[in-house]
Amino acid sequence: MDPLSDVLSLMRPRNYMSAGFDAGGDWSIQFPDQQQSIKCGAVVSGRCWLAVDGAAEPVLLKAGDSMLLPSGRPFRLASDLALPSVDASTVFASVPKGGIVTHKGGGDCLLVSSRFALDGNYAAMLLGVLPPIVHLRHEADQETLRWSVERMMQELREPQPGGFLVIQHLAHMILVQALRLHMAEGPGGGVGWLFALGDRQMGAAIHAMHGEPARRWTLQALAELAGMSRSSFALRFKETVGKSPMEYLTRWRMLLAGDRLANSRDSVSSIALSFGYESESAFSTAFKRVMGCSPRQYGRVGHASTGEGVADGLAA
Repeated sequence: MDPLSDVLSLMRPRNYMSAGFDAGGDWSIQFPDQQQSIKCGAVVSGRCWLAVDGAAEPVLLKAGDSMLLPSGRPFRLASDLALPSVDASTVFASVPKGGIVTHKGGGDCLLVSSRFALDGNYAAMLLGVLPPIVHLRHEADQETLRWSVERMMQELREPQPGGFLVIQHLAHMILVQALRLHMAEGPGGGVGWLFALGDRQMGAAIHAMHGEPARRWTLQALAELAGMSRSSFALRFKETVGKSPMEYLTRWRMLLAGDRLANSRDSVSSIALSFGYESESAFSTAFKRVMGCSPRQYGRVGHASTGEGVADGLAA
């Protein structure tokens, strides 16, 4: 798989809520902490304001705009941010999951949104490199997402057999498309593996490491793939990704190893060999340094006790 698919697969994003929201008149709704989930959505018609706790400025979402809220922070949607807010639970409580919520008669602003739960211990790999609000508003961006958004609205309006599964797949498509578009816009001052994928030279090195994580990569071999000298490559990679190439490679190996320890019956020694380590001892030392506990401890408790290393993941 490609690196973005690799990381999303490791995080196992589970869409547990997709719904439409149709508001009319003057309104303001406060949404609670999203519990490390990522929310994505699009404005089908009308406009509204979005304010996220900790974000410097609110943004005005217009018809065709899409947004990602990766931080899981509380946020507010409103026709006017000066209005007093009502709690989201009072608006959505009586509406069946996966339907369209009508608020104050509807007709002025129509949105569709999906909320994803991520594997908590790997969530920082994605969430740690994204800003509180990813606002996609360019014409090309709108066209890319339009089909998925319109199709989801149709499924929500006209439930059919198999509709739950269709909505799940559409939600994943919208999430991946939004991340692609954000990558295409460039880093904008951001540092991390996600932005580096948009850089042709750094992306080539990251693709290679993800494609063959067990290979005995050297700085020279990676620099050659990037078409750069060793020193220039090492400096550029650190500036773009936030870690040295070898640090990145070791963390990616350990995250993959941790996933196998938690979700397979493979022995520590076989996992060590599969990632290019000649001894279980060398592997265990690297694993503990990155993941915060020994492989055997990790395997016994699954993901419950993983230390700071996992939270850091591949985030810058």
